[in-house]
Amino acid sequence: MRHMFGDAASPLPPLHSQRLLDQVRERVRYLHYSLRTEEAYLYWVRAFIHFHGKRHPRYMGLAEIEAFLAHLANERHVAASTHKQALSALIFLFSKVLGQDVPWLQNIGRPKSGPKLPVVLTGTEVAQVLSALDSRHRLIGQLLYGTGMRLMEGLRLRIKDVDFGHGAIVVRDGKGGKDRTVMLPERLADALRAQMARSQMLWEQDRAAERAGVWLPTALEAKNPRLGQTWGWQWLFPSEELSICPRAGVERRHHVLDKTFQRAFKKAVGLAQLVKPATPHTLRHSFATHLLQARYDIRTVQELLGHADVSTTMIYTHVLKVGGGGVQSPLDVL
Repeated sequence: MRHMFGDAASPLPPLHSQRLLDQVRERVRYLHYSLRTEEAYLYWVRAFIHFHGKRHPRYMGLAEIEAFLAHLANERHVAASTHKQALSALIFLFSKVLGQDVPWLQNIGRPKSGPKLPVVLTGTEVAQVLSALDSRHRLIGQLLYGTGMRLMEGLRLRIKDVDFGHGAIVVRDGKGGKDRTVMLPERLADALRAQMARSQMLWEQDRAAERAGVWLPTALEAKNPRLGQTWGWQWLFPSEELSICPRAGVERRHHVLDKTFQRAFKKAVGLAQLVKPATPHTLRHSFATHLLQARYDIRTVQELLGHADVSTTMIYTHVLKVGGGGVQSPLDVL
C-alpha cells in the first residue's frame, strides 16, 4: 500500500463528488492508488462513520479517531497490520479528502509488529505442493517459486513482459511502484509458450466479439484507447470468465483472481498433507531461502525480490540458522 503523505507544496484539485464515500473514491483514483487500496480505505472510512453513529467526519477529530482505534485493538483484537491500515485510511480521509491540516494524527501511537520468521518449505515440500496443484494453476505456482514473485506480480504479467530471448521476466509496478527483472526458469519455457497460445485464443475471441481491451494502468487508456486490445498487453494468465470492470463499468477480461489461486493452493497444501501453514507467499519465502542455501549473494537475492533495503532480505538468514545451518544442538554430541 502506497504512502499517503504527499508534497504539501502540491495542492490537490477540488473534489467534484458530493457524497463523502464518492469523494474518497475520487481522490484515491486521482492519486492512482490501487483498487485494493481504494476498497480498504472505503471499508475503514465507512466503519469509522458507523462506529460514531453516522456522524460526518468533518465534525470529528483526534478523540473520535483514538476511540475507534481503541475499539479495533481492544474489542475486535485486530492484528497490528490491520490497525495500521485503518489509521492510514483515516489519515487519508482527513488530510486528502477533507483537506484538514492534521499534524496531530502523526502523534497517534502505531502498534509495533514483532519480528516473525517466515514459513519456508523444503525443496521436497515445494515439489509436493506444486504437484498437488490442479493443472490450471500449477504453472502459476511454479513461476512464483521459480522467480520469487509476489502473487499479484505473477497474476498481473502481460505477454510483453516475458522475454524468452534474454531468459528474463520484467515485473512491472511491484511493491513501491518499482519495476525489476527476474530470471525466466528454463524448465518453464515450453509451458509458458503453451500458456501464451491459450491466452491468444481468448484474445482472438474477444477481438472477434469486439469486447473492451484489458485494463491499462494510469492514463494509458486515455492516451491510446486501443492499446488494451493489442496482443502484447494481454494477460499471461487471463481468466476464463468475463467480468465487469469496477472502475470503467465495461465488460472485459481480467487476469486470474488472487482468491481463485489462493483457494487452489490451500487445497494443494491439504492434498500434500503439510502441517506448515503455507500460503502462496510461502513460495516467495522458500525461493529466497533456497537461493541463500545455494550460496547466492544476499544482494543478488535482494534485487530479485525487489526489497528496498537488504535488512528486509536478512530475515531469511535467520531462517537458515533456525533450520540447522547454524549452531549444533548439544544433544547431538552427547
